[in-house]
Amino acid sequence: MPDRQPIALIVDDEPDICDLISMTLHRMGVRADIAMSVTEAKRRLNEKHYDFCLTDMRLPDGEGLEIVAEIQDFPAERLLPVAVITAHGNMDTAITALKLGAFDFVSKPVNLERLRSLVQLALRLNEGRVVEQQEFPPLLQGPSESIQKLRSQIEKIARSDAPAHIVGETGTGKELAARSIHEQSPRSDKPFIPVYCAAVPANNIEETLFGRRDSDSLSSGIVFAANGGTLFLDEVSCLPPETQIKLLQTIQDKKLPGANGNAGLDLNLRILSASQTPLIEEVRTGRFHSDLYYCINVIELHAPPVRQRKDDIPLLVRNTLRKISVDRRGGVPKASQDAINALQAYTFPGNLLELENILERAVTLCERNTLYATDLLIPAEQPAAGASLYSEPTKSQHTTSQPLGLKPLMESELRSYPGQFSASDYSTLDEFLQTIERTAIEDALSETDWNRTAAAERLGISFRSLRYRLKKLGLENE
Repeated sequence: MPDRQPIALIVDDEPDICDLISMTLHRMGVRADIAMSVTEAKRRLNEKHYDFCLTDMRLPDGEGLEIVAEIQDFPAERLLPVAVITAHGNMDTAITALKLGAFDFVSKPVNLERLRSLVQLALRLNEGRVVEQQEFPPLLQGPSESIQKLRSQIEKIARSDAPAHIVGETGTGKELAARSIHEQSPRSDKPFIPVYCAAVPANNIEETLFGRRDSDSLSSGIVFAANGGTLFLDEVSCLPPETQIKLLQTIQDKKLPGANGNAGLDLNLRILSASQTPLIEEVRTGRFHSDLYYCINVIELHAPPVRQRKDDIPLLVRNTLRKISVDRRGGVPKASQDAINALQAYTFPGNLLELENILERAVTLCERNTLYATDLLIPAEQPAAGASLYSEPTKSQHTTSQPLGLKPLMESELRSYPGQFSASDYSTLDEFLQTIERTAIEDALSETDWNRTAAAERLGISFRSLRYRLKKLGLENE
């Protein structure tokens, strides 16, 4: 909180509401100025620097949305958080305000606990310390236009508390983007709870999210665990219809339902979500509740696929090699220019996950500290651009329980592209790696007419190392 006493502008034409809010703010050490019209509010905003603004939606000479829009046009040094007061249950108006730039809303009749939480969040948003001190995760770094746009959106969204939805193919870093929003927000010291909705069985998803409510007892669920922080719902389109309705009600009421009709628990959390395809497509087919869509899709971001990030490949490779080499002896492996060129020419249907897969395999098999294109074993036959190595989960996949947040590998994923380990073809990973090694050695020997010295050079290993591998693979006498 700033050293000076914070000042808020309260815009409402009901004296009782103004008095209630002013007294609440006074007890929190915040001074309040009152404006009872749009015209008066705009005049005060131009005359004085406020720490935040709270405006009613219906005013004698206009709407509070005008004030929200006016504040968004301020220069960066004068920007301030603005929240709106809406009629109870009027989510359409609240969502419109959030889209215009409001950071949050409170409904009438004003709940004082909810008001205090909103004020504390507004003051933290105005501290101006959050975004600049954070560094993006390595996999979200790079000079490409698409990833720069995503980073810019994350920085702006982090200063709001509006729900945001991230669209992107599997492996594009949707959870990384959500974590970045959380870590650059004023909720960064509170929990970030990810839930991979497709991994939780349909008959258990409601209890997982909201806890168990039977008799007079309550057991805490994931939503309660995220209270105060951020809840990230990955593959939110996989939620069953009845769970979608309950989530919608929870968001609108900002309460966790109680048992046997008892008063629920107040909730103060931000909801971020993600899906592989735009949610509007699920709404059009009737698989996703339209009201829930408008509640959680206030702001939409797009996590770009790797094929749109070719300029980022050199940095992504360096960061990934650094990550997978943490527990290895020796220095961090390097990628030669021809390896970089090969990766930039590849479409990466599996995106960042596949990039790590390719590099980890190459580091495991290669004895040199420099990787070349031949070490990468990039699939020769590439799936069509845009196709995902990891199939989109369907509602019918809610059959087996998985650890929360863990993305399960489906059977189709294990045989998605040539050169990937398949449990149906190999009994162990070692057997799979030996098959790759055998193929590479046999190809090199064939290309050199079984000249072992030339084959060793082609493989980039010593003659002695080649002899050892031939013996290990049972090829010594061939």
